[in-house]
Amino acid sequence: MRLARPALLAGFAALIAVAAPAAAEAPAKPAPKVVYLHAGKLLDQPGKPPRGASTVVITDGVVTSVSDGTLPAPAGAATVELGDAFVLPGLTDMHVHLFSDGDPLRERLEQSTRDREDAAYLAAQHARQTLEAGFTTVRDLGGPPRGIRALRDAINAGELPGPTIINAGTMISVSGGHGDGGGLNEESYGAFAPHDYNNLCNGADDCRRAVREQIRLGAQVIKFAATGGVLSNVAGGLGQQMTSEEMKAVIDTAHSFGRKVAAHSHAAAGTMAAVNAGVDTIDHGTFLDEATIKAMLAHGTWLVPTMLAPVAALAQARAGLLPPATIPKAENAAAAERQSHELAIKMGVKIAFGTDTGVSKHGDNAREFALMVRAGMTPMAAITAATVSAADALGRTDTVGRIAPGMPADIIAVHGDPLTDVTRLEHVDFVMKHGEVVKQVP
Repeated sequence: MRLARPALLAGFAALIAVAAPAAAEAPAKPAPKVVYLHAGKLLDQPGKPPRGASTVVITDGVVTSVSDGTLPAPAGAATVELGDAFVLPGLTDMHVHLFSDGDPLRERLEQSTRDREDAAYLAAQHARQTLEAGFTTVRDLGGPPRGIRALRDAINAGELPGPTIINAGTMISVSGGHGDGGGLNEESYGAFAPHDYNNLCNGADDCRRAVREQIRLGAQVIKFAATGGVLSNVAGGLGQQMTSEEMKAVIDTAHSFGRKVAAHSHAAAGTMAAVNAGVDTIDHGTFLDEATIKAMLAHGTWLVPTMLAPVAALAQARAGLLPPATIPKAENAAAAERQSHELAIKMGVKIAFGTDTGVSKHGDNAREFALMVRAGMTPMAAITAATVSAADALGRTDTVGRIAPGMPADIIAVHGDPLTDVTRLEHVDFVMKHGEVVKQVP
């Protein structure tokens, strides 16, 4: 029987009445998680003077207030008591390789038995070590593109402990260049990246294609090899390898996709070409001269010095852990980097903290601070390079590098004053990431 319109409307009203109690019984929204963090001394804005005893209030992983003094926590709020500890923002390392060991002998001995699954497990371990060392954000500049993307996403989802990762995938390189892992023998060449990662390019058009391939595989930043490298066993020397036209094609294409670009660069000619092509960061900058530094100043190019890398590579070379072809390159880089970086610091180049960890061992990232101070930076300037400046270089000033309302609660603490002795940062006692405590040493 066909219902009249009034009866039909009455039926709908009855259904709504029955459904209403069920809707009213929906689970209540959880109460916000509030944490009161008490600091003995607080460097909330690196580059500015530190504060004394302070209270940082964190709600659901985000800083909601920063106040002077030790404020009592209200009922229902958790408290983190750090006593007289020196508290500062989580650190950022602009140049790491989470899929590399920092142990070349182990890597060579295990090369024939390691699968990608082994590498993923090791990378997860390295991510945890990096976070526990106080580095809550990293820029990973070379590894399996899908592997690092998966690690990045697992950490972001809270499934694994580790720093926030801004990933590059595989470094773009000309054939036979520093980023060409093939060429050692026919079998290794056939099995390596040209088939999987498509990172090799020759000529401007091909380099545009290589950038798009890395972005397709998940890259958030692009890295290319402007020059030769210390640890590559294919290309000799540290001179310029990619042409100016190829560099510009890489950089312009990456920028068109909203990606920043890092140039692996040692020789001054390669650095100058990359700077003139519009690169965002020069990583290593081992052989800088006044003309190149002036170009960096004019273009506003960041320098990521990675002073720890040549120190580690030279030690490995002297211990017989590196292939013979890499040894003279390690010696040349170690001999030149300090003078180059001292000159860059003196002339006022913008510096962002980076280590090239993966050459050195994971968790030792903070050893870079002492090398930066040795090269002429103050402890405050070195800390700023790993916080506020790194955030600026990343284009993430709203989420990285400060302890301020609206920022994710990425916070670390040490005993002693790193503004007096920067090596205090080599022994981090407390780490919080996004409001969750991941390390606290009594």
